[in-house]
Amino acid sequence: MNNQAIRRLPVNRSVAPFSTTSSEGAALIPSPKSPDLGDTKRRILDTAEELFMEHGFEATSLRLITTAAGVNLAAANYHFGSKEELFQAVFTRRLDPMNHDRMALLAAYEAAAGKALTCEKIISAMFIPALKLARDHEQGGKNFLRLLGRAYADPAPFIREFLASQYAEMIGRFRAAFGNALPHLPREEVSWRLHFVMGALSYTLAGTDGLKLIAQYHPENTDNDELLLKRLAPFLAAGLRAPVANTEESDHWLTDHESTLAQSAKTS
Repeated sequence: MNNQAIRRLPVNRSVAPFSTTSSEGAALIPSPKSPDLGDTKRRILDTAEELFMEHGFEATSLRLITTAAGVNLAAANYHFGSKEELFQAVFTRRLDPMNHDRMALLAAYEAAAGKALTCEKIISAMFIPALKLARDHEQGGKNFLRLLGRAYADPAPFIREFLASQYAEMIGRFRAAFGNALPHLPREEVSWRLHFVMGALSYTLAGTDGLKLIAQYHPENTDNDELLLKRLAPFLAAGLRAPVANTEESDHWLTDHESTLAQSAKTS
């Protein structure tokens, strides 16, 4: 068996890496579980996360990532295969645990309440795990949440499809909870409002505007997660509870608004 084949052997993670010498004393190639290869993979992921956050998916090449990470292109291909697969790996290592924590917290709230939760409580279950990640500097949480906010606005079809699949279980779980909290709303309306809630949450967590506002009025509370939640939750809850819009009235409003803008353009 040649060396290349040995390098690509699958690793059984339940056992320790094999010895670096054979029974005859000949040197063996380290297994893929060796500290060096593990460190290389983490370095690529951390660097990719930061560069995707700064430049977006399209403007970030694999070569840019590997150069910044101090590894060769072959290492990125070995661990991830393509830029798309690397992008997915960056997301799954943070997004999967966060969404798991969201659903677990929601389940705990429901078990404790024994009845339909309030909108504010459901929002807390969505928000708190994300805030926990944002404050985890060792895990690069702030960079990831900013990347998540950027990804929501990315037009690349594969990114939209990937995020939709990653969020599917969590969104379904929270849609059901909001449906129980707002039984008077049609299912389609609940879905739309949950979509807007996710957008507002992503913007708040991904940006720094909220922290700047807190610092402006409460400089002693710049890292106060509870204060940020108390500001956002009532706003989102009010939108969730708002009466269902009359589509005919909305159409008239849009027509009047467009006419006003056209008239302003003529007189300016």
